[in-house]
Amino acid sequence: MSLRIAFMGSPDFAVPTLEAILAAGHDVACVYSQPPRPAGRGKELRPTAVHAAAERQGLQVRTPLNFKAQEDRDAFAALKLDVAVVVAYGLLLPRAILDAPRLGCFNLHGSILPRWRGAAPIHRAVMAGDKITGVQVMKMDVGLDTGPVMLTATTPISEDDTTGDVHDRLSALGAPLMVEGLALLESGKAVLTQQVEEGVTYASKVSADEARIDWRLAAPEVAARIRGMSPFPGAWFEHEGQRIKVLHARADEGTGEAGTALDGMLKIACGSGAARLLRLQRAGKGQMTAGEFQRGKQIARGQKLS
Repeated sequence: MSLRIAFMGSPDFAVPTLEAILAAGHDVACVYSQPPRPAGRGKELRPTAVHAAAERQGLQVRTPLNFKAQEDRDAFAALKLDVAVVVAYGLLLPRAILDAPRLGCFNLHGSILPRWRGAAPIHRAVMAGDKITGVQVMKMDVGLDTGPVMLTATTPISEDDTTGDVHDRLSALGAPLMVEGLALLESGKAVLTQQVEEGVTYASKVSADEARIDWRLAAPEVAARIRGMSPFPGAWFEHEGQRIKVLHARADEGTGEAGTALDGMLKIACGSGAARLLRLQRAGKGQMTAGEFQRGKQIARGQKLS
Protein backbone atom coordinates (compact mmCIF):
# COMPACT_ATOMS: atom_id res chain seq x y z
CA MET A 1 0.00 0.00 0.00
CA SER A 2 1.00 3.64 -0.32
CA LEU A 3 -0.18 7.01 0.88
CA ARG A 4 -1.47 9.79 -1.34
CA ILE A 5 0.77 12.74 -0.51
CA ALA A 6 1.30 16.40 -1.29
CA PHE A 7 4.94 17.37 -0.82
CA MET A 8 5.52 20.99 0.22
CA GLY A 9 9.10 22.26 0.20
CA SER A 10 11.48 24.71 -1.43
CA PRO A 11 15.28 24.59 -0.83
CA ASP A 12 17.82 21.83 -1.46
CA PHE A 13 17.44 20.71 2.17
CA ALA A 14 14.06 19.22 1.22
CA VAL A 15 15.04 17.40 -1.98
CA PRO A 16 16.37 14.17 -0.36
CA THR A 17 13.08 13.76 1.51
CA LEU A 18 11.05 14.11 -1.70
CA GLU A 19 13.28 11.56 -3.42
CA ALA A 20 13.05 9.13 -0.49
CA ILE A 21 9.26 9.35 -0.43
CA LEU A 22 9.11 8.56 -4.14
CA ALA A 23 11.57 5.67 -3.71
CA ALA A 24 9.35 4.25 -0.95
CA GLY A 25 6.52 3.96 -3.47
CA HIS A 26 4.16 6.62 -2.19
CA ASP A 27 1.82 8.48 -4.56
CA VAL A 28 2.97 12.11 -4.69
CA ALA A 29 -0.16 13.73 -6.11
CA CYS A 30 1.32 17.23 -6.24
CA VAL A 31 4.37 19.23 -5.17
CA TYR A 32 4.01 22.73 -3.70
CA SER A 33 6.96 25.11 -3.68
CA GLN A 34 7.79 28.79 -3.42
CA PRO A 35 7.31 30.68 -6.72
CA PRO A 36 10.34 31.09 -9.02
CA ARG A 37 12.28 34.23 -8.16
CA PRO A 38 14.94 36.36 -9.90
CA ALA A 39 18.46 35.04 -9.39
CA GLY A 40 21.94 35.43 -10.82
CA ARG A 41 23.42 38.33 -12.72
CA GLY A 42 20.69 38.26 -15.34
CA LYS A 43 17.94 38.18 -12.68
CA GLU A 44 16.14 35.47 -14.60
CA LEU A 45 13.35 33.63 -12.80
CA ARG A 46 14.74 30.50 -11.19
CA PRO A 47 12.64 27.69 -9.71
CA THR A 48 13.42 26.37 -6.25
CA ALA A 49 15.50 23.22 -5.83
CA VAL A 50 12.35 21.24 -4.96
CA HIS A 51 10.49 22.63 -7.97
CA ALA A 52 13.33 21.57 -10.29
CA ALA A 53 13.61 18.11 -8.69
CA ALA A 54 9.85 17.56 -8.98
CA GLU A 55 9.83 18.47 -12.66
CA ARG A 56 12.66 16.01 -13.29
CA GLN A 57 10.39 13.34 -11.79
CA GLY A 58 7.44 14.41 -13.94
CA LEU A 59 5.41 15.60 -10.95
CA GLN A 60 2.81 18.35 -10.98
CA VAL A 61 4.12 21.53 -9.30
CA ARG A 62 2.06 24.38 -7.87
CA THR A 63 3.55 27.65 -6.64
CA PRO A 64 0.89 29.75 -4.89
CA LEU A 65 2.19 32.90 -3.24
CA ASN A 66 0.11 31.96 -0.20
CA PHE A 67 -3.16 30.19 0.57
CA LYS A 68 -5.36 33.23 1.09
CA ALA A 69 -7.28 32.67 -2.17
CA GLN A 70 -10.19 30.28 -1.81
CA GLU A 71 -9.41 28.72 -5.18
CA ASP A 72 -5.97 27.65 -3.92
CA ARG A 73 -7.51 26.13 -0.79
CA ASP A 74 -10.14 24.34 -2.84
CA ALA A 75 -7.51 23.00 -5.26
CA PHE A 76 -5.55 21.59 -2.33
CA ALA A 77 -8.62 19.96 -0.79
CA ALA A 78 -9.55 18.49 -4.18
CA LEU A 79 -6.37 16.39 -4.14
CA LYS A 80 -8.06 14.18 -1.50
CA LEU A 81 -4.80 13.51 0.30
CA ASP A 82 -3.91 11.07 3.01
CA VAL A 83 -1.15 13.35 4.27
CA ALA A 84 0.90 16.42 3.40
CA VAL A 85 4.66 16.39 4.00
CA VAL A 86 6.21 19.80 4.67
CA VAL A 87 9.98 20.39 4.57
CA ALA A 88 11.27 23.98 4.64
CA TYR A 89 8.36 25.17 2.53
CA GLY A 90 8.58 28.79 3.63
CA LEU A 91 4.90 29.45 4.34
CA LEU A 92 2.76 29.25 7.46
CA LEU A 93 -0.18 27.04 6.54
CA PRO A 94 -3.72 28.11 7.50
CA ARG A 95 -6.05 25.72 9.29
CA ALA A 96 -7.97 25.00 6.08
CA ILE A 97 -4.80 23.47 4.61
CA LEU A 98 -3.71 21.73 7.82
CA ASP A 99 -7.09 20.02 8.16
CA ALA A 100 -7.54 18.99 4.50
CA PRO A 101 -5.45 15.75 4.42
CA ARG A 102 -7.05 12.73 6.09
CA LEU A 103 -4.11 12.22 8.48
CA GLY A 104 -2.97 15.84 8.68
CA CYS A 105 0.22 17.70 7.72
CA PHE A 106 3.62 16.53 8.98
CA ASN A 107 6.71 18.72 9.06
CA LEU A 108 10.39 17.77 9.08
CA HIS A 109 11.93 20.37 11.39
CA GLY A 110 15.68 20.95 11.79
CA SER A 111 16.04 21.14 15.56
CA ILE A 112 15.11 19.33 18.76
CA LEU A 113 11.89 21.08 19.72
CA PRO A 114 10.92 23.17 21.57
CA ARG A 115 14.42 24.63 21.09
CA TRP A 116 14.69 26.71 17.93
CA ARG A 117 11.16 26.95 16.68
CA GLY A 118 10.98 29.06 13.54
CA ALA A 119 12.72 29.87 10.29
CA ALA A 120 16.46 29.38 10.90
CA PRO A 121 16.96 26.56 13.43
CA ILE A 122 20.25 25.28 11.98
CA HIS A 123 21.87 28.72 11.84
CA ARG A 124 20.77 29.49 15.39
CA ALA A 125 21.97 26.19 16.86
CA VAL A 126 25.48 26.63 15.43
CA MET A 127 25.61 30.35 16.26
CA ALA A 128 24.62 29.62 19.87
CA GLY A 129 27.33 27.01 20.30
CA ASP A 130 24.86 24.14 20.83
CA LYS A 131 26.55 20.75 21.18
CA ILE A 132 23.71 18.71 19.69
CA THR A 133 20.80 19.21 17.33
CA GLY A 134 18.55 17.03 15.21
CA VAL A 135 15.56 16.62 12.94
CA GLN A 136 12.05 15.77 14.03
CA VAL A 137 8.89 14.62 12.32
CA MET A 138 6.05 16.58 13.91
CA LYS A 139 2.35 16.99 13.24
CA MET A 140 1.62 20.59 12.34
CA ASP A 141 -0.91 22.82 14.06
CA VAL A 142 -1.67 26.52 13.72
CA GLY A 143 1.19 27.51 16.07
CA LEU A 144 4.79 28.06 15.02
CA ASP A 145 6.35 24.58 15.29
CA THR A 146 4.25 23.80 18.35
CA GLY A 147 2.73 20.48 17.28
CA PRO A 148 3.36 17.02 18.77
CA VAL A 149 6.48 15.09 17.75
CA MET A 150 6.51 11.61 16.23
CA LEU A 151 10.20 10.83 15.55
CA THR A 152 13.62 12.31 16.29
CA ALA A 153 17.13 11.80 14.90
CA THR A 154 20.09 13.65 16.44
CA THR A 155 23.61 14.69 15.48
CA PRO A 156 26.41 16.36 17.48
CA ILE A 157 27.71 19.79 16.53
CA SER A 158 31.50 19.97 16.73
CA GLU A 159 33.65 23.08 17.07
CA ASP A 160 34.58 22.68 13.40
CA ASP A 161 31.03 22.40 12.05
CA THR A 162 29.52 25.20 9.98
CA THR A 163 25.83 25.63 9.32
CA GLY A 164 26.48 24.12 5.88
CA ASP A 165 27.94 20.97 7.46
CA VAL A 166 25.03 20.53 9.88
CA HIS A 167 22.49 21.37 7.16
CA ASP A 168 23.78 18.53 4.98
CA ARG A 169 23.78 15.99 7.82
CA LEU A 170 20.26 16.88 8.91
CA SER A 171 18.98 16.74 5.35
CA ALA A 172 20.41 13.22 5.00
CA LEU A 173 19.04 12.15 8.40
CA GLY A 174 15.62 13.62 7.73
CA ALA A 175 14.80 11.77 4.52
CA PRO A 176 14.65 8.23 5.97
CA LEU A 177 13.10 9.58 9.18
CA MET A 178 10.13 10.98 7.25
CA VAL A 179 9.74 7.72 5.32
CA GLU A 180 9.70 5.87 8.66
CA GLY A 181 7.06 8.28 9.92
CA LEU A 182 4.87 7.72 6.87
CA ALA A 183 5.11 3.95 7.40
CA LEU A 184 3.92 4.40 10.99
CA LEU A 185 1.02 6.58 9.84
CA GLU A 186 0.07 4.05 7.18
CA SER A 187 0.07 1.19 9.70
CA GLY A 188 -1.77 3.18 12.36
CA LYS A 189 1.16 2.79 14.78
CA ALA A 190 2.29 6.42 14.97
CA VAL A 191 2.70 7.79 18.50
CA LEU A 192 2.68 11.57 18.92
CA THR A 193 4.24 13.22 21.97
CA GLN A 194 3.36 16.74 23.03
CA GLN A 195 6.27 19.15 23.33
CA VAL A 196 7.42 20.17 26.80
CA GLU A 197 6.74 23.71 27.96
CA GLU A 198 10.28 24.40 29.19
CA GLY A 199 13.20 25.48 27.00
CA VAL A 200 11.31 27.20 24.20
CA THR A 201 13.55 29.34 21.96
CA TYR A 202 12.86 30.96 18.59
CA ALA A 203 15.05 30.84 15.50
CA SER A 204 14.41 34.08 13.67
CA LYS A 205 15.96 34.64 10.25
CA VAL A 206 19.55 35.86 10.35
CA SER A 207 19.55 39.58 9.63
CA ALA A 208 22.12 41.53 7.64
CA ASP A 209 23.04 43.50 10.77
CA GLU A 210 24.03 40.31 12.59
CA ALA A 211 26.47 39.29 9.85
CA ARG A 212 28.99 42.02 10.67
CA ILE A 213 31.55 40.55 13.07
CA ASP A 214 31.63 42.13 16.52
CA TRP A 215 35.16 41.51 17.77
CA ARG A 216 34.17 42.74 21.22
CA LEU A 217 32.42 39.44 21.94
CA ALA A 218 34.26 36.54 23.58
CA ALA A 219 36.29 34.41 21.15
CA PRO A 220 34.08 31.26 21.38
CA GLU A 221 31.02 33.38 20.55
CA VAL A 222 32.78 35.13 17.65
CA ALA A 223 33.90 31.78 16.21
CA ALA A 224 30.46 30.17 16.66
CA ARG A 225 28.70 33.09 15.01
CA ILE A 226 31.12 32.96 12.06
CA ARG A 227 30.56 29.22 11.60
CA GLY A 228 26.81 29.67 12.09
CA MET A 229 26.62 32.13 9.18
CA SER A 230 28.67 29.94 6.83
CA PRO A 231 28.12 29.57 3.94
CA PHE A 232 25.15 31.96 4.03
CA PRO A 233 24.86 34.88 4.63
CA GLY A 234 28.55 34.94 5.58
CA ALA A 235 29.95 36.86 8.55
CA TRP A 236 32.15 39.76 7.47
CA PHE A 237 34.49 42.60 8.39
CA GLU A 238 35.90 45.49 6.38
CA HIS A 239 39.53 45.76 5.31
CA GLU A 240 40.81 48.72 3.25
CA GLY A 241 37.27 49.57 2.26
CA GLN A 242 36.47 46.04 1.07
CA ARG A 243 34.05 43.64 2.70
CA ILE A 244 35.72 40.32 3.57
CA LYS A 245 33.62 37.28 4.43
CA VAL A 246 34.89 34.82 7.03
CA LEU A 247 33.53 31.31 6.47
CA HIS A 248 35.35 29.40 9.18
CA ALA A 249 37.05 30.31 12.45
CA ARG A 250 38.14 28.71 15.68
CA ALA A 251 38.52 30.16 19.17
CA ASP A 252 42.13 30.53 20.31
CA GLU A 253 44.17 32.04 23.11
CA GLY A 254 45.37 35.62 22.85
CA THR A 255 45.20 39.06 24.42
CA GLY A 256 44.86 42.45 22.79
CA GLU A 257 42.50 45.22 21.77
CA ALA A 258 39.39 43.71 20.16
CA GLY A 259 39.74 43.49 16.39
CA THR A 260 43.56 43.66 16.36
CA ALA A 261 45.62 41.10 14.40
CA LEU A 262 47.90 39.34 16.90
CA ASP A 263 50.09 37.61 14.31
CA GLY A 264 50.59 37.34 10.57
CA MET A 265 48.17 34.39 10.17
CA LEU A 266 44.89 36.06 11.10
CA LYS A 267 44.64 35.49 14.81
CA ILE A 268 42.32 38.35 15.79
CA ALA A 269 41.87 39.59 19.35
CA CYS A 270 38.34 39.46 20.72
CA GLY A 271 36.68 40.80 23.86
CA SER A 272 38.33 37.86 25.58
CA GLY A 273 40.62 35.38 23.85
CA ALA A 274 41.15 35.44 20.09
CA ALA A 275 39.58 34.04 16.94
CA ARG A 276 41.74 32.23 14.41
CA LEU A 277 40.31 32.95 10.93
CA LEU A 278 40.65 29.83 8.79
CA ARG A 279 38.68 30.38 5.59
CA LEU A 280 37.87 33.71 3.93
CA GLN A 281 36.40 35.16 0.75
CA ARG A 282 36.96 38.50 -0.93
CA ALA A 283 34.12 40.06 -2.92
CA GLY A 284 33.83 38.37 -6.32
CA LYS A 285 36.49 35.75 -5.47
CA GLY A 286 36.43 32.13 -4.40
CA GLN A 287 37.05 30.83 -0.91
CA MET A 288 40.64 30.70 0.32
CA THR A 289 42.58 29.56 3.35
CA ALA A 290 44.18 32.05 5.71
CA GLY A 291 47.55 31.32 4.11
CA GLU A 292 46.22 31.96 0.61
CA PHE A 293 44.53 35.14 1.78
CA GLN A 294 47.73 36.43 3.36
CA ARG A 295 49.66 35.94 0.13
CA GLY A 296 47.53 38.75 -1.31
CA LYS A 297 47.02 42.04 0.50
CA GLN A 298 48.13 41.01 3.94
CA ILE A 299 46.58 41.94 7.23
CA ALA A 300 49.70 42.68 9.23
CA ARG A 301 50.28 42.02 12.90
CA GLY A 302 49.00 44.97 14.92
CA GLN A 303 46.51 46.10 12.26
CA LYS A 304 43.00 46.90 13.56
CA LEU A 305 39.98 45.50 11.73
CA SER A 306 36.73 47.45 11.64
